[in-house]
Amino acid sequence: MSQKPWIESTFTKRECVYILPVSKDPHRCLPGCQICQQLVRCCCGRLVRQHVGFTASLATKYSDVTLGDNSNLSMPELEEWSVEKHTEASPSDAYGVINFQGGSHSYRAKYVRLSHDSRPESILRLMLKEWHMELPKILISVHGGVQNFELHPRLKQVVGKGLIKAAVTTGAWILTGGVNTGVAKHVGDALKEHCSRSSKKICTIGIAPWGVIENRNDLIGRDIVAPYQTLLNPLSKLNVLNNLHSHFLLVDDGTVGKYGAEVQLRRDLEKHINLQRIHARIGQGVPVVALIFEGGPNVILTVLDYLQESPPVPVVVCEGTGRAADILAYVHKQTEEGG
Repeated sequence: MSQKPWIESTFTKRECVYILPVSKDPHRCLPGCQICQQLVRCCCGRLVRQHVGFTASLATKYSDVTLGDNSNLSMPELEEWSVEKHTEASPSDAYGVINFQGGSHSYRAKYVRLSHDSRPESILRLMLKEWHMELPKILISVHGGVQNFELHPRLKQVVGKGLIKAAVTTGAWILTGGVNTGVAKHVGDALKEHCSRSSKKICTIGIAPWGVIENRNDLIGRDIVAPYQTLLNPLSKLNVLNNLHSHFLLVDDGTVGKYGAEVQLRRDLEKHINLQRIHARIGQGVPVVALIFEGGPNVILTVLDYLQESPPVPVVVCEGTGRAADILAYVHKQTEEGG
């Protein structure tokens, strides 16, 4: 079977099809009110008018039923938005090759838009059979702050060189959040330094929520080469993709501007890769190692999850990168000294 139908028959996208306003205050208006469409935001993160298939009839239905035009009418109890109840799945409409624009060097990366509940077996098949990646000897999963943070130049150089050397010498895959901010950007900077000195490609996979990607509509198309602009609108709350990554899994749960859709899919994929046998005779699986830079409370929870696995996933904490990483390093030292 060729690549095109297999991807579309295997992977889906998610789109919100039910408008559930964030605001608890009923906005009294006439059916089809422009204020509703331009200003009222659904729990999925989109404005009312940004919903797929939004028409005058839907606007009328929305104004009449959801918001109400009768002040004596009691508002129904607000239900909670959920992916299962308020989104619809349909075949993925975004996959191919990203051609990053605006740099002195032309970088390309393979990508796919896929639902948050995609099966890890299918994702690994995509990577090995369709994208022709080689199974890694080790999987390095990099976690840390999503927002930009400074690293001391010396520390950045040491950590970057260490990461690249580990990846090159072991045939590793590197997993990151894929966007051009925070820890993923620091990984990208290390890869850029490597690319300037070596032609050896490192498989670096960015796993990011589809709904947080700036210019994501440029990626819509089936089996296309998509020109992608990495210049970020300074007023935007979204993020562009980092152009030093080689592959992207863009995880879709129907939301816009929200992180979290990618977390479970990434962990499930790591576990599935860990089960793959490097050497059939000795039965050794692909080792997974977590690498921690900076980060907030969610990073501490991620480390806890890794350590509670059976057997525990080794975690390497980069002391001196700030916030969560420094707290974890401090606690580890204190517990070691205290026996």
